[in-house]
Amino acid sequence: MARSSHHVSKAGCYRRTVPAGIKSFFLPGPAGRLEALLNEGKTRASHAALVCHPHPLYGGTVHNKVVYHAMKTLHGFGFPVLRFNFRGAGLSEGEHDQGRGEVDDVRAALDWLYSEFHLPIIFCGFSFGAATGLRAACADARIAGLISLGTPVAVEGRAYTYPFLSNCTQPKLFVSGFEDQFSPHENLERVVALAPEPKELVIIAGADHFFEGHLPEMQAAVRSWTAKFFARQEMAQA
Repeated sequence: MARSSHHVSKAGCYRRTVPAGIKSFFLPGPAGRLEALLNEGKTRASHAALVCHPHPLYGGTVHNKVVYHAMKTLHGFGFPVLRFNFRGAGLSEGEHDQGRGEVDDVRAALDWLYSEFHLPIIFCGFSFGAATGLRAACADARIAGLISLGTPVAVEGRAYTYPFLSNCTQPKLFVSGFEDQFSPHENLERVVALAPEPKELVIIAGADHFFEGHLPEMQAAVRSWTAKFFARQEMAQA
């Protein structure tokens, strides 16, 4: 049986090593420790990636299916991929802050990821993770590209607006289902229109907000876009 080991990273964070190249640890956050998972990449990885989960009050965690499949796709390029639980989710400390403090959680994760690998970062978020993470990532010079999955634009009781996208100059990928109940494609097209090039919008026929039954198509869109901009000489294996 594989044994787990324990050590302290360069950033001073306690971590527990688990089998199959996955590290479970806590990184420092603005409201306390944030539970995190790192899928280790290749030694000569060209980029690192961060994947953010959907709304924690509705069951969103690092183990969400969309988040997991996005991680697997990016990890297939050899990138180290970080996932973390927002404040108050899973074992993360703090309390949910309606998306305000969670922007700072994303910044803390980006800080840790860059301090650990010193590589350009690809940001990826799903639903709440996209809406929250884009706010932190768009203005960050360490971000090489952005992936927004199931970008929420029409959620009852919660307002999601994206005026900041007009200043977001990195390559951007938006992927949504044609049947997404929280992101009608007409509304999403207006959001995407705010952003300058380069940008790409992929609408998956028959898919809902969670890409149920259509996760391979979501992965294919992420894989194709990532290969186009960041891995022209590599072949993703996931």
